[in-house]
Amino acid sequence: MHRRRNPEATESPKGSPKSRNRSTPALAKLSARSHGARNRALHVLAAMRRDPKLSLSHAAKLQGVKRETVKKYLPSALKKSSGKFWVTKSDRYTATLYVPDAEGNAVAVKTHSSRERERISRYLRDLGRYLRGKRDALAPWHGKKIAGVELVTAGRTLVAIEPALSEFSLYRSFNGGDN
Repeated sequence: MHRRRNPEATESPKGSPKSRNRSTPALAKLSARSHGARNRALHVLAAMRRDPKLSLSHAAKLQGVKRETVKKYLPSALKKSSGKFWVTKSDRYTATLYVPDAEGNAVAVKTHSSRERERISRYLRDLGRYLRGKRDALAPWHGKKIAGVELVTAGRTLVAIEPALSEFSLYRSFNGGDN
């Protein structure tokens, strides 16, 4: 039996075929609708990491996305074992999240991993706690940067920009800036 050669495959230096075919769509070429679906798929992964008992189907349903969409956009973040999909501990997918700057404007932060996304989420959670009266909530973030962006933690600055922060959605980082 003669095997057909993949026209998109090339020979690696050692002679074995290496495919250039990517299994996931290129992020830059996604339509707005597909980009939104990918963001919801990222939320599915986050939910499954928070609750290890959550199944892929149930987490996807909670986020309003099909499980096939999660598998399409984020295949390497899922592992199948005993017929069930499990989420990996971390991933290297990129996403753009938003944090407030010293004027209260939204600054886009391009993250390159689930750990960076989680850190921004924790910072925004602590910022919300600070604004609700817990004055030491931002102490761990003093002088820190995430993906090259310095985080606002100074009390005087936060008091000065508090009106702008009320317009800045603290959930913007979670929903990909679609607000």
